[in-house]
Amino acid sequence: MNSTLNPKRTISELKDLRSFTADENGAQRVAFTPKWMETRAWLKKKLSELPVETHVDAAGNLWSTLRGQSQRALLLGGHMDSVPNGGWLDGCLDELAALETLRRIAAQYNGRPPVTVRLVDWADEEGARFGKSLFGSSACSGNLNMDEARVLKDKDGVPLPDALKKVGIEFDRVKESGQELKNAAAYLELHIEQGPVLLDLDLPLGAVLGTFGVERHAITFHGQAAHSGSTPMHRRKDAFLAAAKMSPEIYRIAERSTGGVCTIGSCTTKPGIVTSVVADCTITLDQRHLDAAALAKMLREAKEASQHFAKEGNVEVSWERLWQIEPVLFHPDLVEMCSDAISETCGKMHRLPSGPLHDAAEVARAGVPTVMMFVQSLHGISHNKIEDTKEEHLEMAVVAFDKLAEKAMEWVRGET
Repeated sequence: MNSTLNPKRTISELKDLRSFTADENGAQRVAFTPKWMETRAWLKKKLSELPVETHVDAAGNLWSTLRGQSQRALLLGGHMDSVPNGGWLDGCLDELAALETLRRIAAQYNGRPPVTVRLVDWADEEGARFGKSLFGSSACSGNLNMDEARVLKDKDGVPLPDALKKVGIEFDRVKESGQELKNAAAYLELHIEQGPVLLDLDLPLGAVLGTFGVERHAITFHGQAAHSGSTPMHRRKDAFLAAAKMSPEIYRIAERSTGGVCTIGSCTTKPGIVTSVVADCTITLDQRHLDAAALAKMLREAKEASQHFAKEGNVEVSWERLWQIEPVLFHPDLVEMCSDAISETCGKMHRLPSGPLHDAAEVARAGVPTVMMFVQSLHGISHNKIEDTKEEHLEMAVVAFDKLAEKAMEWVRGET
């Protein structure tokens, strides 16, 4: 470990952040709220101690730049915002580990590294308030759908553009943030895994291959309402019965896919009363896979199954796409460097995909070579106040991420 790197300081700063941005229910750093602005001010104060230039772009993303001998830039990023009642590590570990690496590079190279190094805090990764995840990074990548985002409102009816205006962001200019990627040559992100894979393998760290593609749909079975007492079982057109048969089937579809996941997350019935056969039943289906062809096959099999169960139950079925994103594979050279950094740190390494989406996916979609590193999550739980990671694993993560940054910096210099 480089003598100027201090992983224990990162853990201390994480605890300090928790002390004023969390309560008994968990972290409360929801984007574009006063607590999020307080968090930003805390981070800016720490950055002011370094020989960096810091500013906020048109989408509300914070950038802190350590100028190097080359304009080609290594980006280290993550997000400081949280979901309501969130965990103490989700997002902020990324930033504070990157901050520690930025300190080390500034000290080791006397404020003038071979390439430019930039820390970025993406705005509203979680999408907790307006339901739009990856806001800042998707604006920067150019993939933000402005028409969809413009009409988003929070639970109090506040439109997204109005909330942005209160924190100094003009909605119609957010895509101007794309200019920040002009000299970006690589992007690195550290994150807690948020799942149980590394935990089950008893491994502290993993190199991330990419983020799952997602197909998200609402499926509605259309039957016929009828009196629950007077309608014989064989005469019913029960929309719920057809929908219910999808539940075990999507598990079979996921199992056949080898590596995919399928989830029915909600179920709504009409008329929704105890004395009526269900006329309409809508379920939501979320399907994810790292391989595009496998994801397409999972979707096709789900549609075929819905048609089969509809016919079997003498009902109709319709589909509505809610959201879709293609799988994003991370850069093979950076994945290899990440693997090496992990092996050098703890001797054991595992490669795995990311089921959740991250800002890294948007940066990769913008054409910037990207990789992520995961650290084990205790309980396999995130977005919850019990989210946690062993302190020795957090220290390993800071060390391994720093090693990765050094390798990537040399790679960027060689690519110049």
